[in-house]
Amino acid sequence: MVFGQETLAQQDVGQWREAPAPLYQDPIYDGAADSVMIWNRQEGAWWMLYTARRANIPTSGVSAYYGTKIGIAETRDHGQTWVFRGYLDLEFERGWNTFWAPEVIFHEGQYHMFVSYIQGARNEWGGASHIHHFTSENLWDWDHNGPLTLSSDKIIDATIFRMDSGKFRIWYKDDSRGGITMVSESDDLVSWETKDMPAISGDAHEGPKVFQFQGYYWMLTDEWQGMRVYRSNDLKNWTKQGLVLDKPSDRKDDTPSGAHGDVLVFGDTAYVFYFTHPGRSSHLKAKPGNSFHQNHRTTIQVAPLIFDGETLKDDRSRPFDFYLEDGE
Repeated sequence: MVFGQETLAQQDVGQWREAPAPLYQDPIYDGAADSVMIWNRQEGAWWMLYTARRANIPTSGVSAYYGTKIGIAETRDHGQTWVFRGYLDLEFERGWNTFWAPEVIFHEGQYHMFVSYIQGARNEWGGASHIHHFTSENLWDWDHNGPLTLSSDKIIDATIFRMDSGKFRIWYKDDSRGGITMVSESDDLVSWETKDMPAISGDAHEGPKVFQFQGYYWMLTDEWQGMRVYRSNDLKNWTKQGLVLDKPSDRKDDTPSGAHGDVLVFGDTAYVFYFTHPGRSSHLKAKPGNSFHQNHRTTIQVAPLIFDGETLKDDRSRPFDFYLEDGE
């Protein structure tokens, strides 16, 4: 998502706004992850929608990651303070079901959400997963429009980008193909091509995020050791580059690495929003002496993305000016 073309320095010369660290913690379950940012036009505030894992309730297996709702955090002071507003009610069939990793865009007077859905809750990883389409006039009340017909019944983690042609493109993880990123196109956000169209192959990864910045298209993917950077001129051919958010910072809870992010672009400034497992020695490795809560809690962080002429880098230990402009 791209906003005004003035740089932050042009807007507020000499005014420094330090980013909170962590940016946000879920006050109920302490397991905020997989966040997406959207400007709420009705309330005049930035909203963060996220997967609400139940990190502070000891459970068996991975069940703390299932049966999850989509949480809402709001800021009315350009990102300095965040208030928990509740959880979305997206249930469209009976039972206690699983919602992960929302993607939200605004198009023709409506908000469109593409959220990963698994029926029920589980102790082990598994279950048929689909990306479901919801629409809303106000970000609170959502109409269910059904699942997207894509490459398999093992898909999660949508990112949406509207091309200059007016077509929409969706990238997502397909676990039936070893956890690679697939891509499909649509004219109307409802009917999607179902061709076998891999975008990023190779080793497993998840959480693709596509955006435009500094004259290029970019994709970040979560490799569970930071995020991989890909660059493109045409949204079809992607050049694999290095990692960002792969090293810990000295900010509170900003360790060991950053995972599954969203990006907001304001002219020459880009911010990446991501989550961390601050109680772990690595993203996937729990510490034996820690409690369940310490090993499973997650926090949302933010850092600037720096373009060096060839690729994107981060330096989240260095102080940076953080300001979310009002949306449109």
